[in-house]
Amino acid sequence: MFIGDTMARRAIYTPERLAVVDAGKPERPHFTYAQMNDRANRLANWLQNEAGIQAGDRVGIVALDGVEFLDAFFACSKLGAILACYNWRMHWRELSQVMNDTTPKVVIFSDEFKDTIANLLAETPSIKYVLHIEGDGLEQSHHFETVVQGAPATPVTNENITEEDIVALIFTGGTTGLPKGAQISHRMIAWNTLNTVIHDIIPGDTTVNVFPMFHTGGLLVYTMPLMVVGGTSILVRRFDAQKVLELIETYKADFFAGVPTMYQMLTQAPNWNEVDLSSLRFCTSGGAPLPVPLVEKFANEKGVRFKQGFGMTEFGPGIFALAPEDAIRKAGSIGRPNFFVDARIVDENNQPLPPNAVGELVLKGPSMCSGYFDKPEATAKAVDAEDWFHTGDLAYHDEEWYFFIVDRKKDMFISGGENIYPAEIEQVLYRHPAVHQCAVIGVPDDKWGEVGKACVVLAPEATATTGELIAYLRDNLAGYKVPKSVEFLDALPISAAGKILKRELREQFARP
Repeated sequence: MFIGDTMARRAIYTPERLAVVDAGKPERPHFTYAQMNDRANRLANWLQNEAGIQAGDRVGIVALDGVEFLDAFFACSKLGAILACYNWRMHWRELSQVMNDTTPKVVIFSDEFKDTIANLLAETPSIKYVLHIEGDGLEQSHHFETVVQGAPATPVTNENITEEDIVALIFTGGTTGLPKGAQISHRMIAWNTLNTVIHDIIPGDTTVNVFPMFHTGGLLVYTMPLMVVGGTSILVRRFDAQKVLELIETYKADFFAGVPTMYQMLTQAPNWNEVDLSSLRFCTSGGAPLPVPLVEKFANEKGVRFKQGFGMTEFGPGIFALAPEDAIRKAGSIGRPNFFVDARIVDENNQPLPPNAVGELVLKGPSMCSGYFDKPEATAKAVDAEDWFHTGDLAYHDEEWYFFIVDRKKDMFISGGENIYPAEIEQVLYRHPAVHQCAVIGVPDDKWGEVGKACVVLAPEATATTGELIAYLRDNLAGYKVPKSVEFLDALPISAAGKILKRELREQFARP
């Protein structure tokens, strides 16, 4: 078995090499590839023999980053099962909808989300077993580490797995309501690894991962490619600027990836001046354009070079890269397509456009996902008859084939590296009895890049305050999705076709 069993292969080639450091735990445990393979086999045996998990079944996880997340991923890989990586930032009511859509039989959770899981158990009949990672768990849950250590280490294989089998679901934001599960195949991971090796990493590299693993950024951008080529991933539970700098120095990380907000916070950490970052070959920034002054600060004070990256859950995620030597010369560009990625800009008739013409960015290549879980209509809408994936992003490329994003996925904006989809927030606002019309836009913010602003027209004779609407949203949505402000208007700008003109709202409320 070679498809899907990454740990078994690495346990043959580099059994004693350091694979994972779980820096989120006080004791900071280290795991070699042989130990990671042993843990994956033990968990796979328990899932198969005790929980009855078979190929194609879903195992859900609502957990902070740690070795357990990778244990679950590699155990599912061995079985041919699917790890559903649920966003722990979601409100439990949102999670309930997503879980009932994907029907996990087992759910693994961090103690911090115990109350969420307790609520979900009453609403999700598919869940038969729950495993808690730390703490006392729930009355019906099993302790993850006890399960792993108590199960046999007999190798688990499934010779029927092919490169097209699905190993994970990673959920996109809900542009039209319920988040969609992008189906991550073994083929997608393999080709993304090849692209990443060509452009970024060297076998044996070390990095500190600060992205949550329910994100494509946490699990797929560098973690999985590093595991395939025998590198080391340092995991943290949450981003802490001072701790991240200390880990980079201690473990002599070869590269680091973050979003602009994180890099800004690193420069403000109390140990910034004295920390030694000379081991870093480069840093990668994504999620939003990296400000030139920040690039210059890292270069001048720490000798660090930057790459700008661009990816998405459904494709890659490594799609574009801007080389360090172009960071200032081509500031604002997402770079050129990675080696095994084809990209073009097309018009409304799906015809290619020349340089500097704005159109939709479309992509083709073997690192595309296998559509959305149980949503054939959404899949058909995203991928055309010639297998081009339609991103919904407006973009252009210049004469040197450097690409630039003009507008992101219609009305989506990014706040602190998180994709925020206004339609999802608006659906909740429209349920409030005082709201007649609403539109949510992203406005500039010094800390988060962008934050949400809700533009609201109240129903006739209705009253509501900003505090009331914000509180209502917090009762129904994850906190990071809730707008930071509310603007009450007499009317919203409407096009001749009856659509709300969000472009005009953005222009009205953007700072000069």
